[in-house]
Amino acid sequence: MNSEDKGAPASEAGRVKTWWHQYLTKLRGRASTGPSTVALGEILWSWVGAFLGIGALSLLNSNLLAPADNLLLIGSLGASAVLVYGAPRSPLAQPRNLVGGHLLSATVGVLCYLLLSPWPWLSAPLAVATAIALMHLTRTLHPPGGATALIAVAGSDQVHALGLKFVLMPVGVGVLVLLVVALLVNNLSPQRQYPEHWY
Repeated sequence: MNSEDKGAPASEAGRVKTWWHQYLTKLRGRASTGPSTVALGEILWSWVGAFLGIGALSLLNSNLLAPADNLLLIGSLGASAVLVYGAPRSPLAQPRNLVGGHLLSATVGVLCYLLLSPWPWLSAPLAVATAIALMHLTRTLHPPGGATALIAVAGSDQVHALGLKFVLMPVGVGVLVLLVVALLVNNLSPQRQYPEHWY
């Protein structure tokens, strides 16, 4: 056995130790301070936008659907409200991302449910993972889209009964209402402009 063979395991152990050290160091985060504070005016505009956007959906829901239905009030639209009203400058909040991300994810979710409903343990992760990959590929990444894909798979019987109609109602109608309210409210503030870009 030559000296190079004796050093190989030690060298490999050193590389593994270095990799683990770098990996664990990443868990500390990059910045030493947390997020900056948000001005009271900015908080107020975020509140007004979210109240009006979700309020419009709630009003439409109560006037268009049976009283027991809350179909227009899916959780992922609440998450979108955080982005389009609370962080309107974010690339993830722009109209292309809001509309494209939800519609694409809803379609993926419904198809995964229709094709794989006997195996929910497979259809749920496949829907979310595929939605993320397709949003990346189409430059429409919108985090609440992942929730929309999951809702299509794990939602109620009412959601499942819609089939591909789920893409249009509640998802399509919901995102268009949020977008219209975002365009109207976000541009009332002199400090805000929405959108940053359309395409």
